[in-house]
Amino acid sequence: MYKIMIVEDDPKISHIIFEHLKKWRFKPLETKEFDRLEHLLFEFNPDLVLLDINLPDYDGFYWCSKFRQISKVPIIFISSRTETMDIVMAMNMGGDDFIQKPFSLEVLMAKITALLRRTYTYQQEENPYLEHKGVMLNMNKRSLRHLDNEIALTKNEYLILSLLMRKKESVVSRDEIMQALWESENFIDDNTLTVNIARLRRKLDDLGLKDFIVTKKRLGYILS
Repeated sequence: MYKIMIVEDDPKISHIIFEHLKKWRFKPLETKEFDRLEHLLFEFNPDLVLLDINLPDYDGFYWCSKFRQISKVPIIFISSRTETMDIVMAMNMGGDDFIQKPFSLEVLMAKITALLRRTYTYQQEENPYLEHKGVMLNMNKRSLRHLDNEIALTKNEYLILSLLMRKKESVVSRDEIMQALWESENFIDDNTLTVNIARLRRKLDDLGLKDFIVTKKRLGYILS
């Protein structure tokens, strides 16, 4: 469960974001002590920070600079400012993305999930392979090999399988998989996920890997 720190001094906006993140199974933190954000960052140890520019005492640029001295945590600036220089300043101070108010929660979620995926879930490693019981997933080629057979995967099939293989000891919920697939403003609904899982299973069957992905009723999926 990813932890997200919300640094927004408008309580209404902050709470709306907080509730939406909870709905998507994130662990959010609403910050109210704007004079000790550095300590809160250390204590909460978030996976991502949503950072407003206009804050009490010190602005978001200042806090981004302070955060960067102690952490490489991904930072998305959220602000009503629209000047190009504000966006440039946000990036120069160490921000990873910028979203202007007012924004839709769907766009915000798309940016959050895309940045989390780039930073954590699908980072390329020196070893480009994930392995489970002799099945090799090539992360560079997005292909799957078993014995002497190799198949190409679509983007969604690759994302699903790489997530399952990285968490092969755990059940991965449908919500978590949908978050991983949701990289644009287009919502990936439950039916879309079902279709993608079915297509991936057919390819696995062709490789002699029947029941490689096991459904755990009301929980999600796990590799056999």
